[in-house]
Amino acid sequence: MNKEKRAEIFKRLKKNNPNPTTELNYKTPFQLLIAVILSAQATDKGVNKATGPLFKDAGTAEKMLFLGEKGLKHYIKTIGLFNTKAKNVIKTCEILVEKYKGKVPEDRAALEALPGVGRKTVNVILNTAFGHPTIAVDTHIFRVSNRIGLAPGKNVVEVEKKLLKFTPAEYKQDAHHWLILHGRYTCIARKPRCGSCVIEDLCEYKAKIYE
Repeated sequence: MNKEKRAEIFKRLKKNNPNPTTELNYKTPFQLLIAVILSAQATDKGVNKATGPLFKDAGTAEKMLFLGEKGLKHYIKTIGLFNTKAKNVIKTCEILVEKYKGKVPEDRAALEALPGVGRKTVNVILNTAFGHPTIAVDTHIFRVSNRIGLAPGKNVVEVEKKLLKFTPAEYKQDAHHWLILHGRYTCIARKPRCGSCVIEDLCEYKAKIYE
């Protein structure tokens, strides 16, 4: 795919959704961090349902730490892998309180050192909470990037590096939001909705589906 086509794809995605953002509900970088940790192998809708009451009662690292694992599980028991996630969240809160006065560090290495925080989560936090032009590659972005020919790669790191290289600078800040939403609602896994796609004529997917 040439750079002109890539630029046009992002131009159209921007026109269709000028101010994209995460569908996770949060008010602070800390709340976003917890929501993203909880979202692994879970839907944003399911996470929001749990974090609504949780953040109302324990919206800071100090208050969440006070809940402890058992108290936290009461709020997140509807989310998959909640036992492991509760353990990671409480350990993360301990580190945030002890090392960073309860604040989320704006630093990649410091974020990666937190329990339950991987590369994708770090990129989401740096981008959405702090405004860095990072691109977090989840299953939706991995699928879309490979399917349409935007930034094909064998693994998420390869796709991330290609997206960072090929995405025009003016679109880099919002690129991962556009691609996630496109993969979630239009370029879906089993039956992509090609007939209602704003970039259908630019897409290089050979098995397009029209209904």
